[in-house]
Amino acid sequence: MPMFENVRQAQDYCKNQGIRMIDFKMVDINGRWRHLTIPAERLDESTMCYGIGFDGSNYGYAPVEKSDMVFLPDLSTAHPDPFTEVPTLSISGNVRVLRDTGNEPFDQYPRNVALKAEEFMRRSGIADQMIIGPEFEFHLLDRVSYDCRPNRVSYELDTMQAEWNSGLPGANSGYHVPREGGYHICAPLDSSYDFRSKICLMLADWGIDVKYHHHEVGGPGQVEIEVELGSMTDMADKTMILKYVVRNAAVAAGKTATFMPKPIYQEAGNGMHVHMLLRKDGKPLFYDEAGYSGLSKEAHWFMGGLLMHARSLCALTNPSTNSFKRLVPGYEAPVTIGYATSNRSAVIRIPAYAKASDSKRFELRNPDATCNPYYAYAAILMAGLDGILRQTDPHEHGWGPFDCNLYQLSEEEKMGLESLPKTLSEALDALEKDHEYLTRDGVFPEPLLNAWIKNKRAEAELVEQIPHPAEIGLYYDL
Repeated sequence: MPMFENVRQAQDYCKNQGIRMIDFKMVDINGRWRHLTIPAERLDESTMCYGIGFDGSNYGYAPVEKSDMVFLPDLSTAHPDPFTEVPTLSISGNVRVLRDTGNEPFDQYPRNVALKAEEFMRRSGIADQMIIGPEFEFHLLDRVSYDCRPNRVSYELDTMQAEWNSGLPGANSGYHVPREGGYHICAPLDSSYDFRSKICLMLADWGIDVKYHHHEVGGPGQVEIEVELGSMTDMADKTMILKYVVRNAAVAAGKTATFMPKPIYQEAGNGMHVHMLLRKDGKPLFYDEAGYSGLSKEAHWFMGGLLMHARSLCALTNPSTNSFKRLVPGYEAPVTIGYATSNRSAVIRIPAYAKASDSKRFELRNPDATCNPYYAYAAILMAGLDGILRQTDPHEHGWGPFDCNLYQLSEEEKMGLESLPKTLSEALDALEKDHEYLTRDGVFPEPLLNAWIKNKRAEAELVEQIPHPAEIGLYYDL
């Protein structure tokens, strides 16, 4: 339930609870929160009507005729910020651009894109609600440092629970998690258990229901928090909140947290698997007892759309150069475009445990949390809807079901399989060629996609130009 239904309720709350500041959180093109703050007494009806003005040119979006924009708060997102010394109320919202005829929604703003994708879904008549549930994997570390200079390129990270610290002298407990041996490991090896429980309680206070938390496969501090299913745009809001809470709670505890897909070589990477289902008039659309793995034809068509556009989707669901260091064989990360039941080597996995009609779903396993969640979730929805509109049968296209370990196929068998992009540049190439499903009804504006591709190409070119430490070992003496 939202905290407030009107400004008067918010004003009364601030007065009664001693709230001194209102912090407005906005999303840039990459999916980072930015913020500006006003004294609590300045929150009034005019704030809700006219918004707070700011210069949007620094947020990374495509240039617009006028960069002056206004942020309109959404009181339903209000919540006390647990990390500020001065009592502060945190509020998210939407962005509008200033026009001579009045304000209009800024069509590139991430939250507006997600809302527009949901509007398209409802207008299509296919469904009225997309329900998703992300799994958040991240590393909790004791410290990190990095350096990128003309004469030195390096990074170092550490956590006491890693096996590489087993030989440290002094105050060494001797409890270290083996390489790739951390899945559901128990205390005292699971040294972040209490920390994760505290995070889950903070998330619950913020209105985010947690399904469970546990240690993940990666020995050096890899953990996971999985949340309960929720509607798409609301879950994008909650994704931003969860990352904010995890990072700030880590800093408060003298730790550091990263959602990087592959921060540690030869260890499992951090994905953000997205479970999904559609509903119409409150009824699930993905269940059919007679269908493969209990899925309806609409579910299969939706999967067909995701697989048809999987390569271009990666430019939005895996938008970092580091993303593709995770999408390699051997670490339970998908590399093959296909679907199957209980198979973690396929891009789409159908959980065998989800048998009830109202929870029948599948998960997309390639996304990671470097994505902008509003763009990523909206793109997933648009790809799936395109599959339903085109009645794209994944089996007829040769995308499965692959009820086998795809990593163990022979080289000859692998020749007939389609694979995900191996680099960010390859994913961006795919997005340039395949994006009409995103721009349908103007959900993703062309200028936004052009700006996204331009920005991400610049990132890829920067990383490609920097000499890598491994190259010194490979080529220094040649």
